[in-house]
Amino acid sequence: MENVLQIVYWIPLLPLIGFLINGLGRNYLSKGLTSIIGSGTILAAFAMSIWVFLHVKEGGGYVAHYFDFISVGKLVIPFEFKVDELSSLFLLIITGVGFLIHLYSTAYMHEEKPAHFARYFSYLNLFVFSMLLLVMGANFVIMFIGWEGVGLCSYLLIGYWFKNQEYNKAANKAFIMNRIGDLAFLIAIFWIISKLNTVSYDEVFTAASLAKFSATDLTAITLLLFVGATGKSAQIPLYTWLPDAMAGPTPVSALIHAATMVTAGIYMIARSNLLYSMAPFTMNLVAIIGLATALLAATIAMKQNDIKKVLAYSTVSQLGFMFLALGTGAYVAAVFHVMTHAFFKALLFLGSGSVIHAMGGDQDIRNMGGLSGKLKITFITFLIGCIAIAGIPPFSGFFSKDAILLSAYIKSPIFYGIALFTALLTAFYMFRLFFVSFTGTFRGTEEQKHHLHESPWAMTLPLIILAVLSIIGGFVGVPEVISHGGDKLTAFLSPVIPVHEGHEVSASTEYMLMGLSTGLVLVMIIAAWFIYRKYSAKENTGLAKVLEHKWYVDEFYEAIIVKPLHKLGGFLNNVIERSVVDGLVNGVGKAVNYGSRQLRLLQSGQVGSYVLLMVLSMVLIFVLQFFLRK
Repeated sequence: MENVLQIVYWIPLLPLIGFLINGLGRNYLSKGLTSIIGSGTILAAFAMSIWVFLHVKEGGGYVAHYFDFISVGKLVIPFEFKVDELSSLFLLIITGVGFLIHLYSTAYMHEEKPAHFARYFSYLNLFVFSMLLLVMGANFVIMFIGWEGVGLCSYLLIGYWFKNQEYNKAANKAFIMNRIGDLAFLIAIFWIISKLNTVSYDEVFTAASLAKFSATDLTAITLLLFVGATGKSAQIPLYTWLPDAMAGPTPVSALIHAATMVTAGIYMIARSNLLYSMAPFTMNLVAIIGLATALLAATIAMKQNDIKKVLAYSTVSQLGFMFLALGTGAYVAAVFHVMTHAFFKALLFLGSGSVIHAMGGDQDIRNMGGLSGKLKITFITFLIGCIAIAGIPPFSGFFSKDAILLSAYIKSPIFYGIALFTALLTAFYMFRLFFVSFTGTFRGTEEQKHHLHESPWAMTLPLIILAVLSIIGGFVGVPEVISHGGDKLTAFLSPVIPVHEGHEVSASTEYMLMGLSTGLVLVMIIAAWFIYRKYSAKENTGLAKVLEHKWYVDEFYEAIIVKPLHKLGGFLNNVIERSVVDGLVNGVGKAVNYGSRQLRLLQSGQVGSYVLLMVLSMVLIFVLQFFLRK
């Protein structure tokens, strides 16, 4: 056990050391050294994460205590890491996929100057450190520190090319919208402290502690935590920052949108599953908002022409599926989809980066076409990613999405119908993206056509590894109806996420649901093939134009929130601040100044005047003394 405790703190510490070395030495380090330090620290953390995961698998979870972080009266908040089945699984995802993204970045960012190259890797390392802190923390406060850290890093990475004002606006938008959710998360922590005087998971999630919460407390705390999750994990109404986050370099998009930051909200709710299971109102709300987000984002993705925007809205939609699973009580299905999504979405984002690299920076799919001949590895791996996200067996996305659809079916036929329709839209828009980009004839310029080439090994190797994971990753959660050995993932996570005996469905029903979804997905892929194999760009009209403009949600927010706030800010600045506050402060100064100028006239230097004032003063004192004093 002592050996494990000594190794655990090195997992987040190594990325932090990488951040400090690359950040402080950015003006002195070569690109090669920066790459080795930045990627090597994450690889070492991944190796340690595997060791810890195997140890947890054999001997269960434990808490590594280091020191008391806050000690005020009876409130003691320790700095400690909880390494159990849930956190060890996330450690593998964060460090494993994170390393592949670091390796990919060494080639993708090669044109950057050495100082900026090192700055980029230092931000990436700090991001991974913050995410590790978030999932390893043994209490809500340590989780919140990591939570804020990934918010800061996302701001730095989205606005990495800070000379472009549009990118800075996107970074600001992400930062501000996340702050809304973070405030709710913070209030929830204070609420828990006021009731229990502790925030440690091992103390909060006990029967004795949970009994101290009233129904109102449980609903309020879970709702506040959910608002925090909607900010970080991009759910309605706080989802619009995520598509704009495409302003950052493509590997950043893969890191933020696939494996790490956006799944923080899922992790937080899965970790707090005992609280949520006691708050049915919140559970229903989580399911409804998740389903609505999944459907809304899927419709928008249908008509986007920026390759990264399609993937961004796809991420929002998949996160909606995860929240649907959480809201229906299928916490393991949500965690399972986090894992499979990390594989295929990181693959798709890095694949899009390979395409953008070949296209000389052009992200518009209307200028692509026929790329399969020149970018063979990217073509095959991107196809595997599309098949996985569409949910075709035996690829990873099939098993996790099937588990979510099954939980929706058990909860409500309406939920199932909408979720299935959204899953079909997913297959359609992803294969629209695939066929428009890789099939047909090339629609770009002659210069772009001449420039087309496959990416270097540092970019294609992560694609191949992620493609393999996208194929085999689903086998850790094969449903019991197929695997007679039972669902291994559910069994593994059972100490953290108790297995509730819910409504069971018959094997024939489950097979029917699998067959129905798979058959309809294949129909959508064939439809996409017939519509987009010979694609030619044309102007969108009617509903298609509305979808292209994302249902005008950004314009709506601009009109009802941003502009009124700017006007209120202008009024407060120009009228209240300058006229009232400044007027009052300046008025006091002017009054003192004026009074001083008048009083100085009394100092005339004429003795006669002084004697007269003395006599008048004495008379006044006598009058006050004898006539007005009681």
